[in-house]
Amino acid sequence: MTAQLSTHLTAHLTARPHRRVRASGGCDPAGRRPRQPRAACTGAPGSAGVPGSARHDAGALAARFAHQLVEVLTGARPSGQLMRHTSLDGYGQLASLVRAGALRRGGPADRPRLGPVHDRSPSPDAVEACVRVDLGRRHHMVAFRLEQRGPAGQWQCTAVEAR
Repeated sequence: MTAQLSTHLTAHLTARPHRRVRASGGCDPAGRRPRQPRAACTGAPGSAGVPGSARHDAGALAARFAHQLVEVLTGARPSGQLMRHTSLDGYGQLASLVRAGALRRGGPADRPRLGPVHDRSPSPDAVEACVRVDLGRRHHMVAFRLEQRGPAGQWQCTAVEAR
């Protein structure tokens, strides 16, 4: 048995290396990356044109944005870093929440802990989400809406609420 394993290992090491195939599939059947990162791939498996993956992408997007949003609301991140990811109205709401101290920390040791992000898509180009944030002994809820805007279809936060 060890002889078979040894010959298999030797054959594997001396053979040409395998071409890597990306897990996401990509647009090009040859396995090359598209030149434009935002290139729309409607026919590839795992692309945005597939309802299951679009749902997964919306959930992942909402979770990433919730984390960044809570960092801004607790003062760990400057609000200007989210300016390009928010609409004018959304940024105004965010700035007023930051000024009001909507998510104040109880002390310097209190780190925000995010619960699961609950999201829903009322339309294909919008995601509404909420998350529970634990800060020490206090609990807060943060809700926001993301919409695809502009010719590039960039996701922007259009509304924010925190209690």
